[in-house]
Amino acid sequence: MTTTTLHALNHTLLFAGLCALLQCFLSALVIARRTQAGVSLLDGGDKPLIQRIRAHGNFIETAPMALLLLALLEWRGFAQWAVIGFGIMLVVGRVLHAAGIIHSRMQWARVVGMLMTLFVISIEAVCVLWIYMMA
Repeated sequence: MTTTTLHALNHTLLFAGLCALLQCFLSALVIARRTQAGVSLLDGGDKPLIQRIRAHGNFIETAPMALLLLALLEWRGFAQWAVIGFGIMLVVGRVLHAAGIIHSRMQWARVVGMLMTLFVISIEAVCVLWIYMMA
C-alpha cells in the first residue's frame, strides 16, 4: 500500500482503532465476569455474564461490516464530512448499545445505539452501491 493510499484512509484508521479499543474493553468485561462467576465456558446462567457476552457479540456482528464499508467509501474519495459522520455515529452507537445491554436501566441506550448502527450500515451500503453503479 502506498503512502497516498494509506493517507486516503486516515479517518477509517481512527474509527477502526477506536472500535478495536472498544472491542478489547468489551472482551475484558466478559473475562472479568467469567472470573467472578467461576464460569469458563458458555454462560452458566449468570445474567450479568449473558449481558456482557451479548454486548460483545453484537459488537462483533455489526462493527466489522460498518468499518469495511467506511473504508471503501473513504478509499473511493467519498465526502470527508460523511465519512467522519458515519464513523462518529458508529462509535457512539456501539458504545450506547453496549451500555444499554450491560445496564438494564439504560434500555433506551440499547435501542438508540442499535438504530444508529443500522442507520450507518444501511446508508453506507446504499452509498457503496451508488458508487458501483456510477463507475
